[in-house]
Amino acid sequence: MTANHDGDLLSRARTWLAEDPDPETREELSALLAAAEGDPNEGSEKAWSELAERFDGTLQFGTAGLRGEMGAGPMRMNRAVVIRAAAGLAAYLKREATSGLVVIGYDARHNSLAFARDTAAVMVAQGLKAALLPGPLPTPVLAYAVRHFGAAAGVAVTASHNPPRDNGYKVYLGGAFGGSQIVPPHDSGIAAEIEAVGTLDEVPLAVEGWHVLSEEDVLEPYLARAASVVDAHAPRDLSVVYTPMHGVGRDTFLAAIERAGFPAPTVVTLQGDPDPAFPTVSFPNPEEPGAMDLAFAAAAEHRPDIVIANDPDADRLAVAVPAGDPSTASGWRMLRGDEVGALLAAHLVAKGAKGTFATTIVSSSLLGRIAEAAGLGYTETLTGFKWLSRVDDLRYGYEEALGYCVDPEAVRDKDGVSAALLLAELAATLKAQGRTLQDLLDDLAATHGLHATDQLSVRVADLRLIADAMARLREQPPTRLAGLHVDSAEDLETGSDKLPPTDGLRYHLSGEGVSSARVVVRPSGTEPKLKCYLEVVVPVPDAAGLATAREQAAALLASLKTDLAAAAGI
Repeated sequence: MTANHDGDLLSRARTWLAEDPDPETREELSALLAAAEGDPNEGSEKAWSELAERFDGTLQFGTAGLRGEMGAGPMRMNRAVVIRAAAGLAAYLKREATSGLVVIGYDARHNSLAFARDTAAVMVAQGLKAALLPGPLPTPVLAYAVRHFGAAAGVAVTASHNPPRDNGYKVYLGGAFGGSQIVPPHDSGIAAEIEAVGTLDEVPLAVEGWHVLSEEDVLEPYLARAASVVDAHAPRDLSVVYTPMHGVGRDTFLAAIERAGFPAPTVVTLQGDPDPAFPTVSFPNPEEPGAMDLAFAAAAEHRPDIVIANDPDADRLAVAVPAGDPSTASGWRMLRGDEVGALLAAHLVAKGAKGTFATTIVSSSLLGRIAEAAGLGYTETLTGFKWLSRVDDLRYGYEEALGYCVDPEAVRDKDGVSAALLLAELAATLKAQGRTLQDLLDDLAATHGLHATDQLSVRVADLRLIADAMARLREQPPTRLAGLHVDSAEDLETGSDKLPPTDGLRYHLSGEGVSSARVVVRPSGTEPKLKCYLEVVVPVPDAAGLATAREQAAALLASLKTDLAAAAGI
């Protein structure tokens, strides 16, 4: 590729460069342009390829807002993209006659504060009120602030648990929408307004006029509300090792757990401070292999009752329990999201919760059994808290990806801090009875059957591989998996009276040794991954048969992974 072959690409890059308000990304793009036009033997082809990738369209705004790698160009996260997104959001709020406050939160990633300030500057220049949170704080604090202040909207600048090179932009709507993340048609409405933004010179930026909230304004009431999920007279004797995974959760979690009356946890020192480089983990997600290694090493040293982890923006919660010799790192097991989801549900039932329990179509069906036995309502939604948060009469919602909403009246989203406090209350209560979280899981299996779940997750560099796998499964749906018969193959893209259309496939299976089995396949909405969610329900005749049931379930899940990978060609 040469300049003669793609003058339009050069023109678009130079136009972008002329508008770019950020000296760092201007310098980056200038270097790329110089390299592209330089000696072919000195990296010109590589620079052309990089330019083509950065200018191959625009980063699309959807129900997850924006999320992507930082850098110069319309296919990257940068100040120019964020200013356009903020201008589009402001125009949408004004078009919908939604006036009032826009609350803006941010994490500790590179550029998060700059993106937050740019958003405030756009809002004020458009005649809206804007308030920044007092510092880098968990995303649940922003979600709380939207409801607490009756804001028209909220923006969280965060890439959650994505790699260090990424950042993101998540939008909440207040008022009649209850402080929930956006869903259709609001995503497309905001996207259309972003598309209508002209040159950046036409987007005014205020130099002042927004308000920076104090901790007394927002953090103190959030902490008081989070601590209130724990009963005043419940046991508090519990030792905890905690990691915020280089994110912003530490100070908020420690303040919340102290306010709730629990002993101070032991913090994993090397992961305690916010660090946008995330130096000790490849991916700062507790679900990723190796991410919990330092926490397990600390647990082996300190021998706590449980390990608690938050992801970098502290909206997710991970929990680990002893499973072997707790004086060794290998003697600790991280509970699956479905296991924590069931434990919290059982605890809420024991506390007398009323209302509707909800989870997603990719999470365990055990929650439905627990709700039914307690005489509570139960609903399944598409993946994501943007859907769970809209369930009528919601009392508790969770999804298997470590997200739990335990106080929807305060935070209409997943909250890794308040969920951690509720989990700590449960663990301390069981400890006072001489029991453990694992004992309660065993009880649930004996009562409702062993609901065993697993996931086949494939990360790709080329998104076409995901599209190819989905097409292959649609064209040649499997008839048997792991020796089980595929009773139904449902294409979720068509939608139904219960679920909006989504890119996904759902299989229900039956066969000897299982009460039921289910597989859901879908592309990730936030990462370049194909995700396959597996569940088998194995009857448990009595407590003595639990070990055999677990062995049978593990073998079935392993076989499901193998057969599904072959069917999808991944």
